[in-house]
Amino acid sequence: MSAHDQLVLCLCELTRLLWKLLLPLVFLCVLLIAVLVLLVLAVRFWLQSCRNARRAREGCPSVAFFHPYCNAGGGGERVLWCAIRALQNRYADVNFVVYTGDVGVTGQQMLEGARRRFNIVLPRPVRFIFLQHRALVEPSLFPHFTLLGQSVGSIFLGWEALTEFVPDLYIDSMGYAFTLPLFRYLGGCSVGSYVHYPTISTDMLSVVRERHPRINNPDFVANNLFLSAFKLVYYCLFALLYGLAGSCSDVIMVNSFWTLDHILSLWRSPNRTSVVYPPCDVGAFQDIPLEEEGDRKCHSIISVGQFRPEKDHRLQIRAFKKVLDRRRLRGREELRLVLIGGCRNQEDEDRVLMLRGLCQELGVADRVEFKLNVPFEELKQEMKEATIGLHTMWNEHFGIGVVECMAAGKVILAHKSGGPKMDIVIPFDGGPTGFLADDEDSYAAAIEQILALSPSSRLEIRRNARQSVARFSDQEFEACFVAAMEPLMGTLER
Repeated sequence: MSAHDQLVLCLCELTRLLWKLLLPLVFLCVLLIAVLVLLVLAVRFWLQSCRNARRAREGCPSVAFFHPYCNAGGGGERVLWCAIRALQNRYADVNFVVYTGDVGVTGQQMLEGARRRFNIVLPRPVRFIFLQHRALVEPSLFPHFTLLGQSVGSIFLGWEALTEFVPDLYIDSMGYAFTLPLFRYLGGCSVGSYVHYPTISTDMLSVVRERHPRINNPDFVANNLFLSAFKLVYYCLFALLYGLAGSCSDVIMVNSFWTLDHILSLWRSPNRTSVVYPPCDVGAFQDIPLEEEGDRKCHSIISVGQFRPEKDHRLQIRAFKKVLDRRRLRGREELRLVLIGGCRNQEDEDRVLMLRGLCQELGVADRVEFKLNVPFEELKQEMKEATIGLHTMWNEHFGIGVVECMAAGKVILAHKSGGPKMDIVIPFDGGPTGFLADDEDSYAAAIEQILALSPSSRLEIRRNARQSVARFSDQEFEACFVAAMEPLMGTLER
């Protein structure tokens, strides 16, 4: 027998073997799928039994908000407390629950923090479910493939939340989209989401595709063709999964038109998506007197925002240094920079230490003040004394701090991107409401330009800004939020 005939015979035998194995393999796959489906149905039945037993005890439906960092003190937390207050005022016969990972504080302390930081008091108590595994969504746990790691971690954290308490209606108010299918398909809950910032955006894909160094794209990746190509494939696959998870939401609320564009392109659910601007306590700042400043001996520049890397406080300090260098040569009035914000954890506190070190390095430590987790009244006093409100985050999803500065009558200087550019710092009745910049030089030049304006010119801009932000009030948010939630709240059986 020739070698060719032997090869043909071997291929025939291999084909027969594979054919004999095909049927058992198909049977095994069908069996595994059936077991998986039965397991999912059993878990769903168990969870719904837990919900029915709880409903029988309590006699009313429950709405749960997933917000693992509800004691952080940022803009997202302001949305949470205002949303709960709005629904409590509208629906007296519904219980409200918050899933939180803040195990180091009590529920009463968190409510007191909301009152102290945001001037928000809830009409009724809420129940807190304390999650023990919040570390699963900490970015420090995933130095590489952070987006994927945090998203997988959020599924496990969501599972902990679901097994601790099965609500009738689940709302993700912090951007953990991968928990939505968990509560919808296993918990059998109606689900809604309020999106502050897309986990991945088309802008992030563009940054990687064009190999621009950014916070989400370090230099060693941007400078390497292979790593950039690999990361682009990773981002595209992640964006696909993110879109599938987000599309499970019955009601989708986004905080700006910038966020809307990205969510529509990723979640592809235009009929269920609406813009609900976040609540800004404009009323509390509008009682700050709006009058001509006169000749000030010292101007204050105030920055309001959590000490997170994307807020880019380093840019603020470096731009401030450039302004000081230029003005020292001209003998102008003195300046000070006040950085006000919340620290969520030790990582944020370490970041503040690094920023203090940068101030020392640049020789501006005596002109820069750090104020951490300040009470509302102190924030308001700093607003009253400031001339300029400063904001430097690239592609900020909205910018509550920007709105608050404008409501307080400050001349705002924000980043020329995201929500500030598209939604906030836009002309009002044909007049300017603030300034935009995008790098150290343009920020320094804009600060110089603002300070060079006459007090009357600045007053005109401040008036325009204050009048323009009325559309971002607590009352507007509550009305829009309740209207958006009406279809879901109407499904609750009472």
